[in-house]
Order: sequence, then structure tokens, then C-alpha cells
Amino acid sequence: MKSRLITLKSSGARIEVAEAGKGRDLLFLHGAGGHMLNDPLLAALATRYRVVAPLLPGYGRSVGEDDLRDMLDFTLHALDVMEKLDLKKPIVVGHSMGGMIAAEMAAIARTEVSKLCLLAPAGLWLDDHPVVDLFSKLPYELPALLFHDAEAGKKLMTAGSGNMDDPEFLKQFLVMNARRLGMAGKILFPIPDRGLAQRLYRIRARTLIIWGREDALIPAVYGKAFRKAIRKAKLVKIARAGHAVGQERPDAVLEAIRKFF
Repeated sequence: MKSRLITLKSSGARIEVAEAGKGRDLLFLHGAGGHMLNDPLLAALATRYRVVAPLLPGYGRSVGEDDLRDMLDFTLHALDVMEKLDLKKPIVVGHSMGGMIAAEMAAIARTEVSKLCLLAPAGLWLDDHPVVDLFSKLPYELPALLFHDAEAGKKLMTAGSGNMDDPEFLKQFLVMNARRLGMAGKILFPIPDRGLAQRLYRIRARTLIIWGREDALIPAVYGKAFRKAIRKAKLVKIARAGHAVGQERPDAVLEAIRKFF
């Protein structure tokens, strides 16, 4: 994917945007881990859509972290990015934290987001099914938490950049992650409940919810909660997939999106 920098007039934030593919516009909002190197989901989506994938401040070359303090700031920032990129009625796809932001966008800007795909979104809290505290986990624990196939997940997470058993790689990983998770923590820590449950009824977008059946971070039962709260939403569960459902089963996710929209 190619990347470029844009500057938002509203805040002056400088945002890195990755782009690939041709066709209908698809805006992709990443999760707390950002984009993977050679992300298999973005590559799959780019075979059918024009994928535009901005990085939040605190990720990659994007800056402007101090201006994003709460859920409303994150949501308005994403809408400002969409406007700056001149995307007209794109399919808005968000994974995990990005799904939480995408759902807020659709609830607030009902006429601007008409097609919505939520990939294992964060944002709700069920006392009987607590979400795992991602911020307490060490790097070597993440593959099993995010992927159904932990070994394959480890290879994806470290592709071309090192080995999780290498102390030097771990040091670099922790330094990079500190900036990203510091940003994500503003809306996810200690729990990802920022009142989204009270706003989901406002969503009028055609909504597809996709969940990995073996999600160990945000249990698949949350998919039912989102489907119940969003008018006429459809829930698709994908077998042999964990929380990183798009990276683990990119072709299945692409096919679900293609069929629904």
C-alpha cells in the first residue's frame, strides 16, 4: 500500500493515510494495534475496493494526540478525516477500537455514514462476559489472545520485523506499543464503555457485524448485543477465527462484505 500525509484544517493534526485498490470507496479504521505490516485484510479488500486507511494520531507518522481526549473527540476526528479525504458515502469498516469509533460515527452523523461494517467492535460491556484487559498483557501473550491460530498470528504480528523471543525485538515492540496503547487507552482503559450502548439505536446505516467464533479478547456474545441494539443489523460469525478476524480470515471477511453491500 502507498501512504501519504494529510493535514486537517480543524486541528492541524498531520495524519498518515494508507491507500490501495480501485473501485468503490472503503474507509478502514484500525484497532488498538494499528495496521499490520502487509496487512492481509487490507490487501484482500483492495482487490475489490479503493481502500483508504488512516492512522490515528499516535500511530505511524500521524501526530496530534493531545487534541483527542475522549470518545467525542475521536469520533469527530474520524469524520474530519473522512471529509478531508473527500469520501462520498464510503463503506465504513472498523475493527475493534476502530469499530467502536465507526459505530459512534454512524450514530452521530447518520446521513454521512450509510454503510457500516463492524469487525468485532469494542464499546460495550457485559458484566457476565468481561472483555480481557489488553493493557495488562505482555507481547508474547498477544498472539493467543488475538488469533485462533496463535502460531500463525505470531508470524503475522512479527512479519519482517523480528522474533518475539529476541530481547532487542521485544524492546522495540514495547517502545512502539507504548505510544499506540497510550492513545488507545483514552477510550478503552480500564473498560471500553463510553456510553455507546445508549447511542446505538440512532444508527440508520445498513450494518454488517462480523465476529470470529473463537474470539478470546471480546467474546462473540457481544456480537448478539450489537445486533440487538442496531436496527436491522446482520451478524456473521466466522469459524476458525479469533479477534483479528480480518487478518486471520481475510477472504471470508471480504466475501461477507461483498455479499452484504
